[in-house]
Amino acid sequence: LDLIKNLQVQAIIGTENSAQANFVIDLGNKAQVPIISFSATSPSLNSIRSPYFFRATQNDSSQVKAISAVVEAFGWEEAVPIYVDNEFGEGVIPYLIDALEEINARVPYRSVISQKATDEEIEEELHKLMTMQTRVFIVHMTPELGSRVFDKAKEIGMMGEGYVWIITDGMTNVWSLVNRLDMDSMQGVLGVRTYIPKSKELHSFKVRWKRKFLQDNPSYVNADLDIFGLWAYDATFALAMAVEKLGTTNFNFDVSNVSTNARTDLESFGVSQNGPKLIQLLSSTRFRGLSGEFGFINGQLDSSVFQIINVNENGERGVGFWTPKFGVVKKLDFRNVTGYSTSMSNLGTIIWPRDSQVVPKGWEIPINAKRLKIGVPVKNGFTEFVNVTPGTVPNSTVTPSGYCIDVFNAVMEAMPYKVSYDFYAFEKPDGEMAGDYNNLIDQVFYGNYDVVVGDVSIEANRSSYVDFTLPFTESGVVMVVPIRKDPNKNAWVFLKPLTLDLWVTSGCFFVFIGFVIWVLEHRVNENFRGPPLYHIGTSYWFAFATMTFSQRERLVSNLARFVVVIWCFVVLILMQSYTASLASLLTVQQLQPTVTDVNELLRKNENVGYHGGSFVRGIIQRLGFDSSKMKNFNSTDDLNELFTKGSANNGIAAAFDEIPYMKLFLAKYCNYTTHLTFEPTSKTDGFGFVFPKGSPLVADVSRAVLTVIESDRMKQIEKAWFTKQTSCSHSSTSVSSSSLDLGSFWGLFLIAGVAGVLAIIIFLSEFLYDHKDVLRNTEISVWDRILEMLKIFDEREPNAHTFKETEIREGGHSDGVQIRGAKVPVEEPAEVPDQVPAEVPVEAPAEAPDDINGTASPEIEIQQANTNHS
Repeated sequence: LDLIKNLQVQAIIGTENSAQANFVIDLGNKAQVPIISFSATSPSLNSIRSPYFFRATQNDSSQVKAISAVVEAFGWEEAVPIYVDNEFGEGVIPYLIDALEEINARVPYRSVISQKATDEEIEEELHKLMTMQTRVFIVHMTPELGSRVFDKAKEIGMMGEGYVWIITDGMTNVWSLVNRLDMDSMQGVLGVRTYIPKSKELHSFKVRWKRKFLQDNPSYVNADLDIFGLWAYDATFALAMAVEKLGTTNFNFDVSNVSTNARTDLESFGVSQNGPKLIQLLSSTRFRGLSGEFGFINGQLDSSVFQIINVNENGERGVGFWTPKFGVVKKLDFRNVTGYSTSMSNLGTIIWPRDSQVVPKGWEIPINAKRLKIGVPVKNGFTEFVNVTPGTVPNSTVTPSGYCIDVFNAVMEAMPYKVSYDFYAFEKPDGEMAGDYNNLIDQVFYGNYDVVVGDVSIEANRSSYVDFTLPFTESGVVMVVPIRKDPNKNAWVFLKPLTLDLWVTSGCFFVFIGFVIWVLEHRVNENFRGPPLYHIGTSYWFAFATMTFSQRERLVSNLARFVVVIWCFVVLILMQSYTASLASLLTVQQLQPTVTDVNELLRKNENVGYHGGSFVRGIIQRLGFDSSKMKNFNSTDDLNELFTKGSANNGIAAAFDEIPYMKLFLAKYCNYTTHLTFEPTSKTDGFGFVFPKGSPLVADVSRAVLTVIESDRMKQIEKAWFTKQTSCSHSSTSVSSSSLDLGSFWGLFLIAGVAGVLAIIIFLSEFLYDHKDVLRNTEISVWDRILEMLKIFDEREPNAHTFKETEIREGGHSDGVQIRGAKVPVEEPAEVPDQVPAEVPVEAPAEAPDDINGTASPEIEIQQANTNHS
């Protein structure tokens, strides 16, 4: 105030802390005097929004992103801030919590320590932290208080393996104030601090400053210039540059508005005439100073790079950097960096407390912590999952049994560390369950239970306020209905292997193939000729006989042979499939569900059942069932009784429940019900264990659940609780065989049909070509030509080799003897008796010339033709 009123200074550089800055900023705003602070780091100063305030230091909130990046890099899910109880400490905490929440890291507790706290008070607070599971602590306080905290932490064993300590720049920026002995208590600590790039100018300035300082203060053995000294130098340099640009024309104050009757000094000073111009020049000043690039943006120092350090025996060691643009990087070389990263691999080797190189997981079960309090439901039915024997003393521990309990115990045994726990029944004084499952889960949210173990389904609405482990059972809601023997097993069962459309198609193709064979063989094969009924019967006899491959007729046409080969292949596959299906129908016990889908239940207005107190009731209502048609059951016996009554007698026709319950029911009553083979009615995530939101145990327990599920231990537990209690003769044959339909054979029929049609097309093409003269005869009408072609088709093919062989064999057209192929006419006898061949004597020549042309003449062969008369 004296500087502004009496000396009329044009600018002020200073204020040691943020509390002083609040008052001075208000004075500077009224007098239009720029206030430049190099040590006021509190984020709360941003709310003043004075154009005459310039912060030549980093805002404390600028480092929270760097701290959260370190937490994210190592995958820690919880962190506890420890801060001093003043404006310096409290100012950064809201920003720090927001930054941690952005990476899904929780802050379960905030530890506040007074600047004037005694050693006993510090130790008491640290002991409180030891009893918690969180092992990641973020310390934001002055070096003096921070050194005392770390001394006590080391004394009580909190600087051991598994602990993580991160300190803010409130300590790292002023290491010179921390003596060597205090550094020994901080071995393994991580920290972030503003990065100051090295330069020749900086090194030269530090040497000169240290020489001058020790000359003026010979009592100091060692002295070092911290970053606040560099910011002070750069702030002074920036102000000097601005004043130099402003000039030295007028440094007077305007006191015309000062009242002579002012009661306090706060109302009796003038206004600087250079203030508005000076703040413009300061805002535009840019240069490379000792601390790096220096310049103001809206009165704040531009965001800087933070260095991540690790305290070790040699003092400190840099392990990486954090930048607002690229995140965590190992070196400030951005040529191969493509985007923001928080990967742990971008950091150098870190030595953790007690010289450990193993990355702490961030939490532990405290040795002296209380045993986990586990709530279990009290059930009247389906006790195979959880069965509780109530304790004699209210709220005392119980020893439950059941499938879920065995799985939980196995999971705890698979954990990488020992977890102690006790079971407590969620019950009223009369032994009944103290609410439904939602009420039981609420107890975890309220902190009354640490865990809930039982047949608790994982649902989306529940997961909004508690955390579930991975499921340890199958997921889904299914429908179960009674079964009955197949009513179609009777005298006509032989028709069931094929559907009606396949029977009709097969019959049509038998007729079609018979027709094709007749067309192709009628003119060339005697077996397919004769009276109409004869050769029609022969054609279809031949086609149907292929079913047993008993056809005796010899085929002559190559086209017919081609068609029959393909058809026999089709018949072979069809008959083999028919035989297999019929054998299954006759030898395997066929079981049919009484209901096949939900729509059938709705259409028949049947009653359905659901597990009492379960969310399944809501699913059934959404399917369209009326409340009056829904019956609840609480045990397997109740469900069996409802099925026995039937829907007509106030029972049910179907039941809906989760898969684990129905597996238990089918194991006990497998002779009466069956689990339908279609997809589950509704999807759920199965049973899981319930933990408080954000509990660090969830990840390890989930991994242990997977370990148990994949081991033989899970099979043993399921066998112990879900083994079938009755002999089920149909247990392996409960799926009904279905009839073969056309869809499985249409490809074969298509091939056979194409082959038949193609053969007929080729045959007709040849036939029409051979008798084209008839078609071209224009002297007769078209109808007469068609009749003539049909007449020719009905006749024998004169050139067919089959008829020629028959004629030669039977002699139907030979009237003499053949001598070397020459026919010699013979005289036909007047009467030839039946079945007696006529012998025609031929007189041999008396003498044959030996050599007509000078060589011996060939022997004359005389063949006698025999004519058979029938």
